[in-house]
Amino acid sequence: MSAHAVAIAGAGPTGLMLAGELALAGIDVALIERRSSQELIGSRALGLHTRSIEVLDQRGIAERFLSQGRTYPMVHFQIPLDISDFPTRHNYVLGLVQRHVERILAEWVVELGVPIYREREVTGFTQYDEAVEITLADGQSLRAQYLVGCDGGRSLIRKMTGIDFAGADATVSWLIVEAELREEPVWGFRHDAIGTHAIGKLEDGDRAVIVLTERQLESGQPTLQDIRAALIATYGTDYGIHSPSRMSRFNDMARQATHYRQQRVLLAGDAAHVHAPLGGQGLNLGMQDAVNLGWKLAQVLKRISPESLLDTYQAERHPVAARVLQNSLAQVALRRPDPCSKALADLLGGIFAMDEPRKRLVGMMSGLDVHYDFGEGHPLLGRRMPDLDLLTAAGTVRVFSLLHDAQPLLLHFGAPGGIDITPWRHRVRMVDASYTGAWELPVLGSVPAPGAVLVRPDGHVAWVGDAMERALEQALHTWFGAPEM
Repeated sequence: MSAHAVAIAGAGPTGLMLAGELALAGIDVALIERRSSQELIGSRALGLHTRSIEVLDQRGIAERFLSQGRTYPMVHFQIPLDISDFPTRHNYVLGLVQRHVERILAEWVVELGVPIYREREVTGFTQYDEAVEITLADGQSLRAQYLVGCDGGRSLIRKMTGIDFAGADATVSWLIVEAELREEPVWGFRHDAIGTHAIGKLEDGDRAVIVLTERQLESGQPTLQDIRAALIATYGTDYGIHSPSRMSRFNDMARQATHYRQQRVLLAGDAAHVHAPLGGQGLNLGMQDAVNLGWKLAQVLKRISPESLLDTYQAERHPVAARVLQNSLAQVALRRPDPCSKALADLLGGIFAMDEPRKRLVGMMSGLDVHYDFGEGHPLLGRRMPDLDLLTAAGTVRVFSLLHDAQPLLLHFGAPGGIDITPWRHRVRMVDASYTGAWELPVLGSVPAPGAVLVRPDGHVAWVGDAMERALEQALHTWFGAPEM
């Protein structure tokens, strides 16, 4: 029986990101993946939002993705919304299909030495006081201190825990196919009494991706005949469609696990929440789940922090996903072809064109406005730390470059020696720095310059202050364990 500190079921974007985070922290982690390789049929998710690119930048690997994708200065919420004026180095959406995102993440994870058990599938598990025994489809077993289900919306891990998957049932379904066409189609979007349809070119230029709103709610795997019939009903022809590489259905079901943890089993990504793919938020939400969970799980395993630190994963990420489910349902409503929905969409389109509503909506869709509730205080508290160019003893450095090793960071902007964190010196990196520019946050705008900030490994600010005050000691203790004696 193999043994690891953490076993992750599913080597999709969420599982891979979590494996990388744990490996950076020195945790023995392994991935269990039913596929024989990282190959993925079809495009699936189409890109990365700004906060996900920032997260990759925090780990020093963003350029691997940027070099293979195409940037667009817009996010979409029923209509395209400009993000180019947002205060971030990555004020765009990166067009890069999921199979490339997975491939690059897998390469990074392999570089970090993470084993991937391929052509294996979890069929069951048993929790004990100190470990989880995992049964695989080939009859073998694996033991881990924690099991994380990153195994998608139909997650076996979630089902076996008995965690409720609460939310709204599907009301509409769509067909999606990637195939070759013998006839030139009508490219772009089409709107009719049924809904919105689209035909676009894939990156290889030889195949088309087709999305069709169905006339009634359907389920199950579609056939090529289903696709042909839907094309004829919508366009009057099937364009000679043939050689499909992908055919599937998706719908607007919006469900969320009521709990992200049961003892030694945790959920992340689609295993914890599913929703309509409008706005392209799902993959990004899962990757950001992983970055929130990874360092916390590592500290618990190293006995730096108590197991109660894992409760903050649920407390912080559950509301973020709930908001995504809400906005995905709103987008479905705005896309309906009835006169009331059209009137509402037209009205909101005018409102979204105004600067303040646009910024609020773009902040939400991009993940840049995520705010964890750490109590009252400076506007930075609980938000992502801006990637400033800091002047330090080592020269000019970017904040994100100081987070490449996924370790906590204390930035002190006062006179050197003004803060002493000796009891945490082996866990928290302290950098004396200066910064003379404006402090700008997405949506909020300018905020007061802080004297010092404590940044968690996920890039969120855990404390803001001016000196070695009691609040800093409490924050260090809360997030990074008791002081070393």
